[in-house]
Amino acid sequence: MRRIIMGVLLLCLSMTGMAYESPIKADSPQDYVVQKGDTLWEISNRFLKSPWLWPEIWHANQQIHNPHLIFPGDMISMVYIDGKPRLTVIRRGESGRTIKLSPKVRRLPSESAIPAIPLGMINSFLNDSRMFTSKQDIERAPYVFASRQERIITGAGDKIYARGRVDSLSKDLTIYRSGDAVLDPDTGELLGVIGHNIASADLMKVEDGIASLRVKKSNSEVRPGDRLIASDAFSQVTTFFPRAPDAPITGKIASALESIKKVGQYNTVILNVGEREGLKQGDILVVYKNVKVKDQMTGEMIQLPLERAGIVMVYRPFEKVSYGIVLTAFEEISVGDVIKSP
Repeated sequence: MRRIIMGVLLLCLSMTGMAYESPIKADSPQDYVVQKGDTLWEISNRFLKSPWLWPEIWHANQQIHNPHLIFPGDMISMVYIDGKPRLTVIRRGESGRTIKLSPKVRRLPSESAIPAIPLGMINSFLNDSRMFTSKQDIERAPYVFASRQERIITGAGDKIYARGRVDSLSKDLTIYRSGDAVLDPDTGELLGVIGHNIASADLMKVEDGIASLRVKKSNSEVRPGDRLIASDAFSQVTTFFPRAPDAPITGKIASALESIKKVGQYNTVILNVGEREGLKQGDILVVYKNVKVKDQMTGEMIQLPLERAGIVMVYRPFEKVSYGIVLTAFEEISVGDVIKSP
């Protein structure tokens, strides 16, 4: 029945002289029941030729509670509104329904909704690293100089001491260690310095220019010289829709966060574009191979035509750079490859 309706639509459009190219895949399902472990990107791929077009064809069913959230067990269906295909939730599964428990009414939290991307692949990067504009941004922060136990390295539960600008310290602190600098592959501009999250700590007191702290949780040993910075207030939103950037974007892959040369699906890359270029969480960029080869006849290095190599989604933008996850890799992706708006 759906194929007949689509055929009639296309015939009507051709009769009026209009060209219409449906964003829907020819083999897409009419309905799909969301499974536990699904991501929005995977579901978009089931229905759409270009998954980042999801926001353009998503219809928020106002008869459904939290119509922008999708839960396991929900049935997503294709409908036609004003002659155009739309995707919407037509039936809630058990996990997305209001649960009545007398005498109270309880709703499952929005965190149980399916995420946009596989969060397990990026959680460690969200929690264990942060981009600073310069090395000075880290080095101007108070530094650890000793521990109560007088150890060279300390861990969770230990008491440590810091000096520097301790009077401005907040109670909830993260201990960072300066990492690699990220440079623009074209201009050499310093785009940022990676700060590695070593531990979290509570400020106990400040006295005579010395801060006393207790290490709460450690990812690695705390060492003299590590820096104390207010805990990052960034919150990863999981219910955004993958989409094309608001404005045209062109850039390059500046680095791979795992320090690997060849990048594949679900690896994290650092892009040389960020908030100053207008990038937001959920923006999709296409990766193109940037390859030069030697002309064996003339000895010249020749730039080959750009070829699509994959798709990256920005999951954490900073001022000058962004963390992106490789959602699709048609071939190996490398530092220096070009990224563009789809």
